[in-house]
Amino acid sequence: QVQLVESGGGLVQTGGSLRLSCAASGLSFSSLFMGWFRQAPGKEREFVSRISWSGGSTYYAASVKGRFTISRDNAKNTLYLQMNGLKSEDTAVYYCAAARFSSIVPTEQSASWGYWGQGTQVTVSS
Repeated sequence: QVQLVESGGGLVQTGGSLRLSCAASGLSFSSLFMGWFRQAPGKEREFVSRISWSGGSTYYAASVKGRFTISRDNAKNTLYLQMNGLKSEDTAVYYCAAARFSSIVPTEQSASWGYWGQGTQVTVSS
């Protein structure tokens, strides 16, 4: 059974930092693309970042590039998202996602991802 469990969310002031973690189990973590999405109240889920199986390739949404850093530890089956310079518009539920197969390079479209976590709330106050 595939499980993706996010943690590290919380309340932070504008300009602050948080590091999200996603602990994965039940899948071949080290062979899969992993990613982060977020969903704000009343909005659609949106792509945040993606990382290749080795960690050698990363990709970010324009809205977070330069402020967020995605990384992974394949020995620990854990995905991370370091968020710096947080803004009120970053407030959302953040979801960890995994590709369904190692041959798939998921896109910014949520439908291209195979597995999802339950989400962790990030609230940025001004």
